[in-house]
Amino acid sequence: MKIKDIVSSGKPSVSFEVFPPKRDMPLDPVKDAVRELAAAKPAFMSVTYGAAGGTSSANTSAIADYVQRDCGVTALAHLTCVMATREGIAAEAAKMKSLGITNVLALRGDLPPDAEAVPPGYFKHASELVRYLKQYYPGFCLGGACYPEGHPECAHLKDDIAHLKDKVDAGLDFLTTQMFFDNNILYAYLAKIRSAGIKVPVVAGVMPVTNAKQITRICKLSGTLLPPRFRAIVDRFGDNPDAMLEAGIAHVTEQIVDLFANGVDNVHVYTMNKPAVANRIMANLGAILS
Repeated sequence: MKIKDIVSSGKPSVSFEVFPPKRDMPLDPVKDAVRELAAAKPAFMSVTYGAAGGTSSANTSAIADYVQRDCGVTALAHLTCVMATREGIAAEAAKMKSLGITNVLALRGDLPPDAEAVPPGYFKHASELVRYLKQYYPGFCLGGACYPEGHPECAHLKDDIAHLKDKVDAGLDFLTTQMFFDNNILYAYLAKIRSAGIKVPVVAGVMPVTNAKQITRICKLSGTLLPPRFRAIVDRFGDNPDAMLEAGIAHVTEQIVDLFANGVDNVHVYTMNKPAVANRIMANLGAILS
């Protein structure tokens, strides 16, 4: 099924993100987690992709195929173009197509720490990847990333939205946001991008925070704001793993309910490959989703 149809249905949906094992690591532990996550019946499951030649990209198609073929859930395969040759992108896209994977999240990705610039002839921006896939693989349903608090590399949100408009105009069918913890930031962002003429469906990305150290590191890398209310939760319960788990699940459940209540119908949960956490969230939302 095409994800653009799922997210345009007008019904509340929850999807999950998983990440494949690092290169040369066994697939079975991740498959076990994927199978448990799929049992919660998400609308779809996305599978991340490392930078070309990176630690996880080799296993993205394999896990996405498992999601779709063995677990019966629509798969969304990430495809990252930074530091990738056009031949490499073509080979990966052809592999996905051969496996029946028709939903692709087209991303630029992060430059490796030791890379000063993108070599000539390589993709520099996600919009270039979108145009390439739209031309040579027109059967793909294409998603892209957006940043409610602005891309970390872009100084002004207005400029970031202009880049996003170019990416959408290149052929995107839907967008998925970077994680955020304050829904008001998303609501203001949606108003801005709609005013800029961006009309494709937007899937709201949220993360259940169950580990205080982990979220501090992630927020530092992504520039995501921890609102005072949530920071108080982390400060109060961060040293107690069981309490932090309960608080994190309660907070993200409340966040999702608020999104649904305010007309944001599609939510994507960054699961960190933790079925127990995702399943509890889904259980909390049972009546709303049904």
